[in-house]
Amino acid sequence: MKPFLEAIDERVLVCDGAMGTMLYAKGVFINRCFDALNLAEPGRVAEVHHEYVRAGADVLETNTFGANRIKLRGFGLADRLREINVEGARLARTAAGGRAYVAGAIGPLGIRIEPWGKTGRDEAEAFFREQAEALLAGGIDLFILETFRDVTELRAAIAAIRGVCDLPVVAQMTIEEDGNSLDGMPPEQFVPALEPYADIVGVNCSIGPAPMLETIERMSAMTRARLAAQPNAGRPRDIEGRNIYLSSPEYIASYARRFMSHGVRLVGGCCGTTPEHIRQITLAVKAFAPEVARAAGRERQHRPVGSHGDPPPAKAAPVVTVAGDAVPTVPRAERSQLARTLVEGRFATIVALTPPTGCVGDVMIDRARLLKAHGVDVVHIPDGPRGARMSALSLAVLIQQHAWIETVLQYSCRDRNLLGMQSDLLGAHAMGVRNVMIVTGDVSHVGDYPDATAVFDVDSIGLTNVVSRLNRGLDIGGQPIGSPTSFHIGVQVNPGAEDLESEIRRFGYKVEAGAEFAVTTPVFDPGTFERFFKRIESARLPLIIGLWPFDSVLNAEFMANEVPGVRVPDAVLARMRRIEDPEAAVAEGVAIAREVGCALRGAVQGVHVAAPSGRIESALEVLAGFH
Repeated sequence: MKPFLEAIDERVLVCDGAMGTMLYAKGVFINRCFDALNLAEPGRVAEVHHEYVRAGADVLETNTFGANRIKLRGFGLADRLREINVEGARLARTAAGGRAYVAGAIGPLGIRIEPWGKTGRDEAEAFFREQAEALLAGGIDLFILETFRDVTELRAAIAAIRGVCDLPVVAQMTIEEDGNSLDGMPPEQFVPALEPYADIVGVNCSIGPAPMLETIERMSAMTRARLAAQPNAGRPRDIEGRNIYLSSPEYIASYARRFMSHGVRLVGGCCGTTPEHIRQITLAVKAFAPEVARAAGRERQHRPVGSHGDPPPAKAAPVVTVAGDAVPTVPRAERSQLARTLVEGRFATIVALTPPTGCVGDVMIDRARLLKAHGVDVVHIPDGPRGARMSALSLAVLIQQHAWIETVLQYSCRDRNLLGMQSDLLGAHAMGVRNVMIVTGDVSHVGDYPDATAVFDVDSIGLTNVVSRLNRGLDIGGQPIGSPTSFHIGVQVNPGAEDLESEIRRFGYKVEAGAEFAVTTPVFDPGTFERFFKRIESARLPLIIGLWPFDSVLNAEFMANEVPGVRVPDAVLARMRRIEDPEAAVAEGVAIAREVGCALRGAVQGVHVAAPSGRIESALEVLAGFH
C-alpha cells in the first residue's frame, strides 16, 4: 500500500464507524472497559474490524480510544496499558490484511489539564506518549486523535506523538451544533491552532451530519488543510430505555458527498454508525471520485511547501492564546466594598451564614441585618452543606437585596461541569454578586457506596482562571462576552495542610491564575499559621484568617479528629475538656478564637468568623475583641 498521506492526496479515504456501538450490539455491557476487550474477548473486536473491512473501509481505528493510563486506572487496568494497546493494534492490523490502513486511536485523558485542571501539559504529554509508544509497538500506519474538547490537550497529544515518531496525525475536535467546541471555541480558532501541527484537521462525534456540514463549510473557507469529518448517526433517541441512533445509512452517505465537496479527504462515522453506514459512504465516495480527484490536483498545486506528506516539526504544545482582544478590566477597588477595604489596607470583618433548609430565607436575612448593625463588613455564604438547602447563590442574592450587606459567595467546583460553572457565575454577576471565594470542594462518599465520590470537571485553580478570563471580557473558549465581569476573586488556603509543600505550590498557582485575596481554613494554632505565612508572604496577597469558635467539647473533638487539614493543639482541647457547663464551653470557644485572632492580627488583613450551629452571637463576641 502507498504511504497514507500519498494515498489521501490522491483520493478520499473512508474511515470505519463506531466500535462501541457495535460491541454493545453484540452483547457487551456499557459499564465494561471496551478497550480491555482486546485482551478479554479479542474475537469480538476482530469481528467488528472484519465487518468494516468488508464494508469497504480504507482506515481501521484500533479499539484503544480510552486506553490511556488515567482512564484504565478507573478499571484497575493501568498496569496492562501496553498490552491493551499493542493487542489493539495487532487485531486491527490482522483484520486489515493489507487492504486498509491502521490508525492508532487516542482519545482525551478524561481529566482537565491546565489552565483548567491541575494536570500540567507536560504531564498530559507523558500520558499520551506512553499510549502512542504502545500503539507503535503493535504496528500502525497513522494516529487518529479524536473527540477532544480542549485544543490545548489535543496539542499535547500531538506533541507526544511527534516526540516518538513521524507518522501522520489526524487531529479531531468534538463540537456542539453551533460549530464550537464543547468548551465554546469556534473552528476559526481551533483550526489555526491545530493546522501547523497535524496532517489532517477534523471534527467528530457529539452531533449528526447536518450541523457538522455547517462547521466543515466554515473550516474549508479558512484553510487549505486536509479535512476530516466523522459525524454521529444523528442525535440518540431514548426508545424503551435504550439510546438508539436513527440516521439511516443512506442519509449519512448523502452528507458524505457534501463533506467531500468542501475539501474533506477522510470521511467516516462515529457513535451510532455501523458497517452498513460505511458501505453506503464508500459507494458515495466512489461515485464522487472523479470530481474529487480533479479538486485534489488543483489543491496540491497550491498547497504550501512542506505540507504534502512532510510531517510538521516536533514541537512542544504551547499554551493556546485566545483570539479575542481582552477589554479593559474594572479596577479592583471599584469591584466591591470588600475589594476597596483590602486595597486601602483597612481591616475586613466577615461572618459566615450557612444556607437554610427549605426555601424560606427570612431568618438568614434577619441575621445578616443584625451583623450589619454590629459593623460586620461582609457575610460569607458557604457552598457545601448537604440536604434540602437553599443554594448559596440564592441566599447571597437575597441577603444583598434585603439585608443591604455585601456577601462573599463561596463557589465549589464539586459536581459541576465547566460550562455550567461559567453560566452560574455570569448569572451571579448579573444579580449583583461581586465577591467570590473559589474552592475545589470536598470529596464525599455517597451513601453505602465507598467508591462513589463527587465529580470534578476542574479544580479551584482552573476555575480561578475562568473567572479571571471573564473579568477580561472573554469566555473559556476565548470569545468576547461583551462587558467584562468585575468579580473580586478570593481563594481558600489551608495553613495546616498535611502536605504543606503541595498547598504552598497550589497557592502560588492560584495567585498566578488571578486570585486577589485568600481566606484560611480555621486556625487554632498561631504557630502553624506563622510557619505557613513565612512561606507565602512574598505573594503580597491580602490574607484573611479563618476563626472557628467551638460551641461544645464535642465540636472541638470533631474539628481535631475528623476534619482533614485542621490542627487543634492538645492544650486547646484540654481547655475545652475542662469545661462541663454547656454555656461555659461556648464562652471558652469564643475566648480561644479571639486569642488566636488577636495574636495574628498584625499578619493578616481581615478575619473570617464561622458561626457554628448558627450562633452569630458567638461570632460577634469574637469580633468584639478586634475593636
